[in-house]
Formats: sequence, C-alpha cells, structure tokens
Amino acid sequence: MNYTNRKRAYYQDNTCLDNFICKKCGCLVVPEGSGTQHRNHCPHCLHSLHVDIIPGDRAADCDGDMEPIGVWVRKNGEWAIIHRCTRCGHLSSNRVAADDNPIKLMSIALKPLAQPPFPLEKITEIMDKEEEK
Repeated sequence: MNYTNRKRAYYQDNTCLDNFICKKCGCLVVPEGSGTQHRNHCPHCLHSLHVDIIPGDRAADCDGDMEPIGVWVRKNGEWAIIHRCTRCGHLSSNRVAADDNPIKLMSIALKPLAQPPFPLEKITEIMDKEEEK
C-alpha cells in the first residue's frame, strides 16, 4: 500500500483489500486468510505502521514502526495485540487476525514471565519465608 497517497478516513467505512510489503520483515501481506476486513499488521512479524489516529482514518503523519509489545484478552475472549510506535511512542490495540503467527503471539504473551522485574531467586526466598510462618 502506498501510504503517501492514502485517502483520509476512507478505511473507516470501507474494506481494505490492499496487499502490501511489510516494512519490517519484507513479507508480502495479503488480506485473504486474515478473518478480518481491515488487515493492519503483518501476520509474520506482527509489526504495523503508525498511519492511524483513530482506526482507519489514515490521519497520522508519523509512519513509524508499530512494534508488537504485548497481548491482552478482550471481554469476549478475543486476543488483541498492543503496538507501540518506535518513533513517537503512540500505543494502539489491534485484534489478532486468523493467520497471525501463533508462535510469535505466544512469545509476546510469555515475555513478562520470562523476564520478570525481579530476580527469580526472590520467589524461592518469599516461599521459604511463607513456609516458616
């Protein structure tokens, strides 16, 4: 997709059927198989571009890399990816597509457990103290 020629707000009311080359990993991204009418990230690396302020408006002039930094589960049980712009820091949430890389999704979901904000030895110390009580 040529974002320099995009129509503002067009994709808020219209299906996006454009193919594009991912700026991060170079893979061809097609809308078929995504299970959604609005493909907004690469199913291989899960990166996106910062082109929207409100989903589909194409009003952001940043065009920075939207890095997948986390996942969360919506009320209906559907997963969504949390993206952060590496240029301006903007955060957004995008629903997971049917053809997204499940290994990449799980690695993002497990990252906080693999890299806790404290030494893992602290857990043993805490558990030992609890047993002494």
